[in-house]
Amino acid sequence: MAVSLAGSPLLINAQTNTEVEVIEVKPRPVKKFYISNALDAAIFSTSSLQKAGRSKLSTLRFSYILNFGFNFNYDFSKHFGVYTGIGIKNIGFIDKIADSTIKRRVYTIGAPIGIKFGNLKKRTYGFIGGGVDVPFNYREKGFVKRGKKDKFNEWFSDRTPLIMPYVFAGMSLDPGIAFKVQYYPGNFMNTSFAEYPGTSALPVYPYAGYKVNLIMLSVGFDIKYTKSGTPKSVLVARQ
Repeated sequence: MAVSLAGSPLLINAQTNTEVEVIEVKPRPVKKFYISNALDAAIFSTSSLQKAGRSKLSTLRFSYILNFGFNFNYDFSKHFGVYTGIGIKNIGFIDKIADSTIKRRVYTIGAPIGIKFGNLKKRTYGFIGGGVDVPFNYREKGFVKRGKKDKFNEWFSDRTPLIMPYVFAGMSLDPGIAFKVQYYPGNFMNTSFAEYPGTSALPVYPYAGYKVNLIMLSVGFDIKYTKSGTPKSVLVARQ
């Protein structure tokens, strides 16, 4: 008959009168794979805009529609992990000329690659990385103050580059609010794009001389959809 003593590491066997030591065995940390959202609930953006020999920051733009996706995370430890994913963003800039305003934007689908470092369990960590966006719909809206608005959109337009690479850095704060700065080093506009207005045989290059580099600040939420459990310690008896 075995008798255990609470709070004691010894288990005494009444028949053999031998002592058995009870030890705690801690399992190796589990490497976690899980899926989370990539929700940029609000994006504030501007751009470094160079045009006609002048350089300035464009008017601040705010977007909260169609900025979402999914991230695939892999944590090597409690303090270091990597992730990638897929997402849709609404990005662009505002160009003002006297009383005229032109809003140019695209919907993109893209994938980031990043690393995370900090307290991943408590969602207090920093992250850096880069990625590529592919625009699939271009939208342009122009209007004169108190005047009629003209707008149009094109699917898979040549008005912007085929791909838009970017870099980013940010931080996540408990309970999962993420702040991110994102920069696009490539030109938002395709300066080689040509139009042939009316019956003219001569091309017009509406974006010639433009150099637009987007700068974005986004506020999002980190919501985990799946997670792997962490095994508990077990007690093992040995003589």
